[in-house]
Parts: sequence; C-alpha cells; structure tokens
Amino acid sequence: MKIMWKPGLLALLLWTLNVYAGEADTISLEGIFRGEYFPRFVYGLKPMKDGKTYCKITGKSIATFDFETGKKIATIVSAADIIPEGDTVPIDMHDFTFSPDESKILFATQEEQIYRHSSRNVYYVYDIATKKLEKLSHGKQQVATFSPDSKKVGFVRKNNLFYKDLETGKEVQITRDGRKNRIIYGTTDWVYEEEFSFIQGFHWSPDSKKIAYYRFDESRVRKYTFPKYGNLYPEQYTYKYPKAGEKNSVVEIYVYDLETSATAPGTGNTEKVDNKTIEEVNPDGGFPRNGRKHSKRRPKLLGKKMDTGEETDIYIPRIKWTRNSNQLLIEWMNRLQNDLKFLLADVSTGKTKTIYHETNEYYIDITDNLYFLKDGKHFLITSEKDGYNHLYLYDLEGNEVRQITKGKWDVTDFLGYDEKNDKLYYISTASSPLNREMYSVNLKGKDNHKISMQEGTNEVQWNPSFTYFINTYSSVDTPLQFTICDAGGKVIRTLEDNAEFKKRVMQNGFRPKEFFDFITAEGTKLNGWMLKPAGFDAHKKYPVLMYVYGGPGSQTVQNAWGYTQDFWFQYLAQHGFIIVSVDNRGTGARGEKFKKMTYRQLGKYETEDQIEAAKYLATKTFVDKNRIGIFGWSYGGYMASLCMTKGADYFSTGIAVAPVTNWRYYDNIYTERYMGLPKDNADGYDNNSPINYVDRLKGNFLLIHGTADDNVHFQNSMEMIMALTKANKKFDFMAYPNSNHGIYTGKNTRLHLYTKMTDFLFEHLK
Repeated sequence: MKIMWKPGLLALLLWTLNVYAGEADTISLEGIFRGEYFPRFVYGLKPMKDGKTYCKITGKSIATFDFETGKKIATIVSAADIIPEGDTVPIDMHDFTFSPDESKILFATQEEQIYRHSSRNVYYVYDIATKKLEKLSHGKQQVATFSPDSKKVGFVRKNNLFYKDLETGKEVQITRDGRKNRIIYGTTDWVYEEEFSFIQGFHWSPDSKKIAYYRFDESRVRKYTFPKYGNLYPEQYTYKYPKAGEKNSVVEIYVYDLETSATAPGTGNTEKVDNKTIEEVNPDGGFPRNGRKHSKRRPKLLGKKMDTGEETDIYIPRIKWTRNSNQLLIEWMNRLQNDLKFLLADVSTGKTKTIYHETNEYYIDITDNLYFLKDGKHFLITSEKDGYNHLYLYDLEGNEVRQITKGKWDVTDFLGYDEKNDKLYYISTASSPLNREMYSVNLKGKDNHKISMQEGTNEVQWNPSFTYFINTYSSVDTPLQFTICDAGGKVIRTLEDNAEFKKRVMQNGFRPKEFFDFITAEGTKLNGWMLKPAGFDAHKKYPVLMYVYGGPGSQTVQNAWGYTQDFWFQYLAQHGFIIVSVDNRGTGARGEKFKKMTYRQLGKYETEDQIEAAKYLATKTFVDKNRIGIFGWSYGGYMASLCMTKGADYFSTGIAVAPVTNWRYYDNIYTERYMGLPKDNADGYDNNSPINYVDRLKGNFLLIHGTADDNVHFQNSMEMIMALTKANKKFDFMAYPNSNHGIYTGKNTRLHLYTKMTDFLFEHLK
C-alpha cells in the first residue's frame, strides 16, 4: 500500500513524536472513553428523615451513617437480600427510592430507554423489616412512585395509569384507553418531556387518597418516522413530534379519588381539572367493567364544565398539590409562553381561581422553584420580573407580600425553607455569573449571607431538619468533592475529595482553564475561558478551536469541573491547539436582558458575538488568525454552521454535530418560546438559518449526525447537505446509524466519533 503524504503531515508526525518523547504520560482518546479520566462518585447519597443520618452505597450494600461522627449505623440492604426469586444474580441497586416512611425501597432495573429522559423498567419493592423482595407488577413500568403514606405505588404501563396496594397486593387500573401515539396517561408526550423537563405526569395528594394526573391526546399531532437498521428490512420507528407552528397534544388534568373506588377498583370518581375546569368523569374511556369496548366516545362528563378557552393553544407545564389534599395548583401557560397563571383548584367543588398572573414581553421560563408554606396561606416562587431571577412571597389570594432577594444577579435554584429558624436557602450567581454558591435569607429578605466556603460550583442536599447538608463542589481545577457540612457551611467530613484522581490527571498533563473577558465592538462584555498547550510560548503562533453552545440560558463558561468532552479538549491542547469557549449574548446567569435579547432572532446576535470572539483572538500575538476553527453540538452545531457560513471570513474549519439547520424543523415548545410562530416571524426563522447561507462557505466543514436522533432530526443535516450540494460546496459528512442525539449507540461509537473529529482537526486546522 503506497502512502501518500499530504503537506504538513510529516511535520505533524515529527511534532507528535517529540511530544511523546518529552512526556511519558499523556491523555489518550482511548483512555477518555474507557473512563480513565472520570472522577470518583459517592453513589446513593441521601439524607434520611431522622435528620441525623444519611445513606450511601458502600461496596455491595446500602448503609446509613451518622452525620456528626461518620460512624456506620446500619446496613439497610445488601446484595444478597435483593436476588429475585428463581435467579442467582442480585438486581442493580444504584437506582433506588425510599418510601416516605423509609420502611421500603423501590428499585428500578432492566432499564429500556424511550427518549432522552424517559425509560421503562422492571421495578422491585423491598421491605426493610421483613427483607422481602417483590416485583411490583408484570412487564415493565414507568415512573413508579410511592404514595405519601408508603402503602401504595403508582405507575404507568402502556400509556395507562395504575396503582398497587402494597398491603393487599391488589393492582388497580385507573385508565383504560391509553394507546401508543394517541392517548397518554400519567406521563408525558415527547415534547413536554424534552422542553418542560419532566416525565412523571401524576402526583399523589398529601393524604394519599387522590391522584392528580395528565391526559395527553396526541391524535392531532403529526408523526415523524425514521429507520432503525440491523435487519433485512429496516424497522420504521414512528412517534408524535410537533414541529414549529404545528398542532400540539390536547392536555387535560384529572383527579382520581381512591376512596370512592374502594368497592369497584378502577371505576371510581375522576375529576377533570384542566386550564379552568374540574369535572367528574367515568375514567374507563368508553370501556365497561367487563373490558369490552362499547364506544369510541370520550369519557362521559358527569360534573360541571367551565369555560376552558382554546385547549389546543395552551400548556400545563406543572401541577402540584398544596399542603391541602383538596387543593391542586395548575400552572397554565399560553402557546407563546409569555403569559403564566397559577390556577388553584378546589377538587371537591369544581371551582378554580387565579392566584398568580405574570406576563412578559419575551417569554417566561418554567422552573420547579415553588414551595407552599406550612401556614397554608402563602407560597414562594422565583421570577425574572425585576430583570433578574429572584425569590418572592405570595399569599393564596394572589397578593404579592414581598420580593425576598434583590440584586443584579440570579437565583438559580431554591433549596428549601427552614420554617423553624426562618431561613430560606438558595443557589445564586451573586459572586459571579461563573459561580454557583449557596446563600440564606429570612422571609423578610433580611440577614442575607453566603454559606458556601469555596468559590466555584456547589450542589446541595439538605437534611429534613436543616441541620446538615451534603455538598458536591467543583471548580475548573478541582474535581468533584463530596462533603458533609453543618448548617453554617463548615465541613465536618469529606466523603470523597478525588485528590488521587487529580494527582493522576495532573501527571497526565492536565491544565486548568484560564478565564478571560473582552468588550465587543458594540460594547458588550463577554466571558470566556482559554486552555493553552503544554509548554505554551507566547511568541509562537497556535491554531485555535473555539467550542460553542450558545443557546438561550445556557453556559459553557462556568467555574466547574469538566468531564469527557473537556478531556478531549485537554488532549487537543497537548497536541498544540489552544481551546477557547465564549458565552455569547443569549446565554444565562447575567439577567433577563442579556438572556432574552435574542428573542425572535435566534442565531443573529450569538453569531455576531462568536465572530467578535474570533476577531479578538486574532489580535493575540500567539494566535494564527488563519487557523481559527469552531466546534459545536446541537444548538452549538447550529452555531458552528452559522459561523462557517455567515462568519466564513473568520473561521477556517468547523465541525457541526447534530445541528438544527432551520428552526422550522425543530419542536414547537422550544422554538416558539424564543421565535414565536413561523407565520408571524418568517424573517426571524429564515434570516438565521445556515441553509440559506451555504453559498458563503469557504473553509473545511464536517457535518455529523445520528440517523435515529429523535430530538434534532437527521432531516436537518439532510436539508443542509442538499443546500451545500446545490451550491457546489465541498464538505465532509459522517452518519452514525441508529444513534440518537447523544450518539452513544453501539460499542466504540463515541471513540469513533471523537477520533473522526480529531483527525479532521489535525488535517485541516493543525
């Protein structure tokens, strides 16, 4: 076989040999994808309800430990206890949930992925006192959840909602007309899962006597189909996916009363509660008790129906019981997602009232930052209505009592309220948009102070009594640290500091990122990080790879430890690249104005800012301005495609993985939130689609996509390829059969992908 040397390849080979001759230990691609550069975790870490202990997985058991002393208290369950009948192998204990009274454990096993976040599992219930292990039900289920009294478990199977009485062993089917690609009960359709970030569509009332649940009617939603390869004739996978401007599922909320169905399981009273409605209905959906279908009619309406408005043009992104089992809060939102109402439903009378109403000239983000106080009269929320995301106190009559936190920074997470000591705990960016640190404040908005001891990123789990918390901390140069802290933030004990891991990766040439900022030509300050090569020499010229995501509310520039992709960046830096990432306008943690200025024009300002970053880098004496490349995935792939077309004069090489190439092809909840409806904003959709700028492409462009991507459809890349071909532009393309949006499917797929991208960068950018 004759070897054809290309210009630069010999120099690259000699340089690589010199690098390896000078460093015995370096990061390798194979090592990255074997998990060699992944820090140690503490699994199963959960505070227990007694307020004095926590549990974790240790060896082949789940055990409890004392917060104060660290002493092991008891082994709750060992691997030998959870061997199913007729089997010899214990079930995997890593995915488990305690019952509220901590007398039982629910294990999820044999996971079968549905979409990115949802899955079907075989569930087992383990009784701690009797050491008895029982399968929850036959087949596989979804979102199995204990009732608050720990006596029942609700779950979804084949789009219908069930519950099992753990004391009697009786299984009750609540709904019967669930059907794939048509009717869903108790969980969500694809677009709610992806864009409203939840999959459990049912909730037990506090007294365990009622279940509130979603009903999705997908009948009007159009289908999307893609092939799955491996057989003589590829299987066609079809599901419902509403694209921008297309029809959504009709969503309704029902309340099922367990007590009224005690004598006739599955046929009890169900009250319908949608945007402004509570109705009592027959839950069987046209099925009599003998199971034979007698009608295709919708369930007969038995109660009072109120004016519901246009059901197809609203969303219900959250429901939540108050502390009163007769009150259900429903979050109602219009299709453009700039009008939000909290509807308080009395499930005994069928009446609803609006207790919170917020409108926004752009859009409103949905969060889980909602807490009902024990007095039964007030609730806490977060809102961006003063320009930054802050905590507010409201009463159940709909009156704002006060704004609790204030300042030009965002509350990113509400952690809980210690009502006994009047302390609210939250994570914020008060010290810097790059950090996530914990603070406390009282209900009057006074005595606000920082609790986190280290600058960086903190994730916190409080125990129920707010006397101790488990902190997971990291920064750009500190891998994960798991610690037990007292209420004041003092570290009592370190469970894992990853010191040995850090030492090992440092020996392998790991280099921390350096933060920087610069001012654009329009006067906007942008934050970034830079990773320089080993032996960096400011008098030499280096190629630059810019990494971008850039989507609304996101951040790539954050003071936190990175994982697999970041070690790929380390690998590239060891081979002579400078790696840079810059958060453009539209990204998060800098207030509403900075985040929402891209409204109705996704891609425009983000691309301008990435071009500004390339211009800024080109002024550096150590940057080769003719060798600036850009890489991104998903929204980042969209950005990389725009930069290689609209910004063709500034980027010589680009890689776009799973990119959106036209917002008309993406789902409606996400797209319309930021762009409005296509019919109302045609220019916004078209003026920033890379498909419409392929004629400007000059550099080396690699396009990559998984053929089974249920999120950003393979169609996006196919349309891009057709446009590139029509414009007679050269480009490279790689498809990964049966791979989803994360391109994980198949052994060595990720290694192959990153090797492909590495080779492309070595050939064209280095």
